[in-house]
Amino acid sequence: MPPRRKLSNLDRVRAIGWLQDSVAARQVAPRLAVAPSVIIRLKQRFHAAGRVQERQRSRRPRVTTQREDRFIQRQAMQQRMATANNIRQRLQATTATLLLVVRRSETAYTTLA
Repeated sequence: MPPRRKLSNLDRVRAIGWLQDSVAARQVAPRLAVAPSVIIRLKQRFHAAGRVQERQRSRRPRVTTQREDRFIQRQAMQQRMATANNIRQRLQATTATLLLVVRRSETAYTTLA
């Protein structure tokens, strides 16, 4: 099953514009490479709320930053046999080193100023 494609705000606005110009949802959907049901739900949401932006969702807060996510992905690709625990330990060691460098540079900066 292919991954779901999210419509950007620009695509949502374009879809609503086409729908207001009397273009059928079944004709709009292929233009944006989504199912007609997506366009129909977008139209219903627009008429109910008056806007096309996605609503906020409550979800579990992120624990890692994007930088840490990239580090984890890179480590997993470089060392395919590494366990999650090994990658976590490397991440913690790298993050601790980075924090130490940042703190030292801040201390040096405040000492010089």
